[in-house]
Amino acid sequence: MVAPVYPSTPARHALTLRADLLVVLLSLAVLLAWDLSGLDLALTSWFGNAQGFAWRDRWLTGTLLHDAARWPAWALFGVLLVGIWRPLPFARGLTKRERVWWVTTTLACVILIPLLKRNSATSCPWDLARFGGDVLDYVPHWQFWKRDGGSGQCFPSGHASTAFSFLAGWFALRRASPVAARRWLAITLACGSVFAWVQVMRGAHYLSHSLWTAWVCWTVCVLASHTARWGRIVPATTGLGAAKG
Repeated sequence: MVAPVYPSTPARHALTLRADLLVVLLSLAVLLAWDLSGLDLALTSWFGNAQGFAWRDRWLTGTLLHDAARWPAWALFGVLLVGIWRPLPFARGLTKRERVWWVTTTLACVILIPLLKRNSATSCPWDLARFGGDVLDYVPHWQFWKRDGGSGQCFPSGHASTAFSFLAGWFALRRASPVAARRWLAITLACGSVFAWVQVMRGAHYLSHSLWTAWVCWTVCVLASHTARWGRIVPATTGLGAAKG
């Protein structure tokens, strides 16, 4: 997911846009291949059986890495919000408009994923009869024309968005602080991967649910960053004369 820094000319911006869109399309192809492979159910079956999921309510997975993980995420969002006026040291090279973009794009991801989830007809793994639930048939989320008979509202993964919503930091920082941007991206992807795996172990989500969350958040950031670039919200200039907010 590494892409060039924000360009200083329209031609270089076009290269950055193509690179970002290439990541979107290649990752989409991988996601679709995973969906069609049928490996979601096979992977989930490693952790669940007719008695349910052993890791569902354990302290490590149910409390620490699920319930408690939300609070540091909201605290970080609060830091970014305050950072519009009092930026973190590695974000001081950003303009105020860029910092506003960072916060609003993160918030857009935070809002979008639950909206998609609320309108989904896909039920969670722990709802399936084979895992101790009441839903008889497994219906992949991409078969949107079918209903599995359950309550739905389980796609994409809301918990994974606790981390993946912060992907906007990569796009915000890569112009002025490329080292910080790479570190931010690595930490975000690592945390998102942990949260995704935890939800598989608990039977709360199939792996694809979290992968789609990552893809949606990444795509939102790509579209938002280049729309902002065209609207001169995120400046293209990389020189010392860039306006500071």
